[in-house]
This record gives sequence, structure tokens and C-alpha cells, in this order.
Amino acid sequence: MKHTKDVLSDGKMLTETVRLRGALQAAPLPLDLPGAAPLREARAMIIDQLEDYVIPRLMSLEAPLLAVVGGSTGAGKSTLVNSLVGHRVTAPGVLRPTTRSPVLVHHPDDGAWFGPDRLLPELKRVDHATDDPDSIQLVATDAIPAGLAILDAPDVDSVEERNRILAGQLLAAADLWLFVTSAARYSDQVPWEYLKQAAERSTAVAMVLDRTPADAVQTVSTHLARMMSARGLKDSPLFGVAEGPVDDDGLLPAGHVAEIRTWLEALAHDAAARQAIVNQTVEGAIRTITYRVYPIADAATEQVGAVGGLLRLADEQYDVAVRELAHATTDGTLLNGDLLVRWREYVGSGELLSSLEAKVGFVRDRLVNAIKGKPQQAERVAVAVETGLETLIVERAERAAAAAAKAWETTDYGAALVAPGGPCAQLTRASRDLRRRTSLEVTAWVEELQELVRVASGDVRNTARFLAFGVRGLGVTVAVLALAGDDPAEDSVRRGREILATLVGQQATSELVATARDRLRPRLEALLAGERARYLAPADQWELKPEAGENLREAARRVDDLRFAAARRTGPGGHL
Repeated sequence: MKHTKDVLSDGKMLTETVRLRGALQAAPLPLDLPGAAPLREARAMIIDQLEDYVIPRLMSLEAPLLAVVGGSTGAGKSTLVNSLVGHRVTAPGVLRPTTRSPVLVHHPDDGAWFGPDRLLPELKRVDHATDDPDSIQLVATDAIPAGLAILDAPDVDSVEERNRILAGQLLAAADLWLFVTSAARYSDQVPWEYLKQAAERSTAVAMVLDRTPADAVQTVSTHLARMMSARGLKDSPLFGVAEGPVDDDGLLPAGHVAEIRTWLEALAHDAAARQAIVNQTVEGAIRTITYRVYPIADAATEQVGAVGGLLRLADEQYDVAVRELAHATTDGTLLNGDLLVRWREYVGSGELLSSLEAKVGFVRDRLVNAIKGKPQQAERVAVAVETGLETLIVERAERAAAAAAKAWETTDYGAALVAPGGPCAQLTRASRDLRRRTSLEVTAWVEELQELVRVASGDVRNTARFLAFGVRGLGVTVAVLALAGDDPAEDSVRRGREILATLVGQQATSELVATARDRLRPRLEALLAGERARYLAPADQWELKPEAGENLREAARRVDDLRFAAARRTGPGGHL
């Protein structure tokens, strides 16, 4: 085993398994595609095993051998642990489940190996008995030889889900399974599901047939051995523990567990044997992990494609919305309702235009009367322009959101995202602050037009004609002309254009209107881009990168390359 140990201890395998963990973390499977649920669960379990066992063990190959005592409810695990140690360290009982928090027994010199960086870091370390399932009790005793630790785990078939999950985590973090069953429970399905996993990944296992009448130990052991052989565990030790009286401390007679204790002590005193078990279990875990990674990598690639498909569906709807907005803001669609009423009031019947064209000296009084109230009317037109644009943009955004959601609903996984209570349910409507953002953009656009008018008017800014409307009024006029279309049928629009032309000329008027449209378009597109970007947010949250699948395959291949290289050096019979 020298060469395989070198592969584990030279740092390369540790580096590559850490990279593999990172590649797994970067390949979530957020969409409920067919078959994704079991792969998502497998991914989480692989990450847990890498973090709870493989990586910590590769970082500390010289750590004590950890034997986890697991098995069925009522198999006598706690009594066995107490009997092996020689005094009570864990509490057996009649009520089920009895073991609510794990108990780890180790030699005092080995305590440093079992800090939170070594074994299940999420469990709090305590030095006293506790029923807290989020704690692990550490018991230091000279009764356990250095180099060995024994952990009493919860029942694998516990009625409490938290206990079952913790039992699975602890067994996945073990170097050696001391799996306990009884004459009454040895054929139960749940324990054999765990043992099947152990056989598949070459985990070192020792079976203990406990709580069996003395005259039945041989018969039941023979049948159990056949079952073990048929399930890939023919090389695993099998120990029989006959029923016997349990003293007040919860201990069986020493002779009942002497064979198991002798075997464990021999392991503790034989560094090479311990290392062989560690290598077998670590290498088996790595082999199984890399094998199971490839379907996850394929699923990650499929998820990238599915996410991209959903985003394309959303893009199509927002592209339609952008085109509709561009048309509706340049073809006169908005020149109706309150905006048209306010605009007609502002422009008037044409008398103002006649007054502006007359000699100022003769019409000063008429001009003053004509422009009286115009600032208030201009402001009402500006408000109507802003309200009209806000309504139009929000309506188009709502329509786009509803259409995108409907497009997503054509797939089961997309429908699950936008369903009420789903992670993307908010995407079925426009964002709540869209109207506020639209108001700011439209207000900024009208103010921008005022500055354009100020620059274009040049020398006429101090004339009566300019003062009659002012910068605000003329900016609003440019806004209305831009929204009205190139060939408006509305007389008041033509009149407004004539007014503007008397100030800056026909050419400048055309340029102002064209510029106004050019300045409005990117503002509208930016607003819808913000709405569209909401569909990217879930994908960003998932952190699913296009290269996630290939990165995961490559990480698994690098680990496999090290395994195969070790197998070639080890030759026939190597565990790799």
C-alpha cells in the first residue's frame, strides 16, 4: 500500500479534491428539470462527504482511525460502545430513539484530532451528556488506545428525520463502520441500503450481530454471512455478541465483547493496518464520488441550456416591447385624452401666433394678454406628457412581463419558477418602482429639451416671441411635436410647429424634433432594460456559469488521473 499512500499524502490528491468541491459548488441545479431532484440531492451529499470526510482526512492521514458504530433502532449500539470502553460513556435506554446526539470516545492524547475542523464542523463540541442533536459529546478516556476513536451514532432507521440524517453524515465521515444489527433486525431493508452504499464505495465495514441468544448466534451468523457475501461484503469481519446480563452501568460481561475489543486494539497498535483501512475507505469514497460527478456535470450543462432558453424567451417579449414603445412614442399614439386637451388649451386658436408675427410695438398690450397664464398651461401640458409616457411604459412593461411569464409556463420548470410563491413569481408583473423611475426619466427628458431650445434659440431669447412661451413652454412644445409623428392630422400640432419655426426656423425645428426623439429612445430602452435585467437576477443568484459542466468534468478527470496513476503503480489487487 506504500504507493497508494504516497498518492494520498503528497498533496496532489488533496489539491484536486478541493478543486472538485469548488467545481461542484459552482454547478447548482436550480431548475426542476426531469431527473434534477435526485442529482441535486446527490450533489449535496457529495459536497458533504468531501467536506466532512475526504478533504479533512487527506489533510490529516495520520489522525486516529475513526470507527463509527451505526445500525438499527434497538440493536444495542450504546450498550456495545459502553462494553467496549469498559464504563458508561453513552446512555442506552428503553425509549426510542435513545441516541439523540453522537458520543465520540477517544484517548486523551488524541483529542486535538476531533475539533470542528476535523469532523462535522457544524456540530458543537461539548464535554457532557446532551440531547441536543446539533452537538457532539467528546469523551476522553485511557480505556481507548491511542490511534483509535469510537463514535456512537444515532439510529439509521430512527423515527426522527434529524437523527437519520445525522447518522448518514457520521457514517459518511467514518474510516470504519462498526455496523450493529440483531437477530430480530438483521434482514431489515434500511440498514442494508446503507451497507450497499458502503460496499459500492469500498468503505471498511465490520458487522456485529448483537442481542442474539447464545444458541442462535452460529445459525444467524451463517445466514448473515451469506447475505453479506451476496451484497459485496464477503471480506468484512463478522462478530457475534450473545445476549447477556447488563449491569447497572449498561455493560455486558467483558467476555461477550472481547473478540471485538481485541480486534480494535490490534488495529490501534498496527499503524500499517490502520493506514490500510484509511486508504481503502478514502480511495473508495473518491472513486465513488468521481463516478457520480459525471451525471451531475451533464445535468449542469443541461441547466445552463435551460436557463439560457428561459432568458431568450424573456428577451423576445422585451424586444417586442421596445419596438412597440419606439413606435407608440413617434406616431401620435400618445396625443389623445388629457394630453391633447391640455395641448389645445396651451396653443390656442391661432391668435397668439398672429400676435407674435405682428410688430411688437403695436401689439404689446395684446401680447401681454395673450401670454397671461401660459406658464401654468405649459406646466399642465408637461404633466400630461409625463403621465402619458409613464402610463404607456408601465403598460408595455406589464404586458411584456405577463407575456414572458406565459412563455416560461410552456415548460414545467419555467412554470414552477413563476408560479405563485415560486422564486420568480415577482417576474409576472412589472417592477414596483417602474413608475417612479419612468417619472424621473421623462422629467429629465423634458428638462433636456429645454436646454436644447435654449441653445437653438440663440439671439431670439430676449425677443417678445421667445418670452411669450419661455424655455419651459418651448421645451414642452418640442416634446409634443416629437410624440405627435411626422404627419400629424391634428391642427394644434401644426400650429405648435409653426410657433417653434417662427423662433428658430424650419430647419432647426426639424432638428430639435429629431433630436428629442433620439434622446427619448435610449431612456425608454434603459427602463425596459432594467425590467429585462430582473430575469438575469435569479440566474446570477444561482451562480450557474456556462462552463460549469465542463469545469466539473475536468475536475473529476484530474482526480481520476491520480487514481489511475496510483493503480498502475500498485498493480493487481490495489484498491484504486
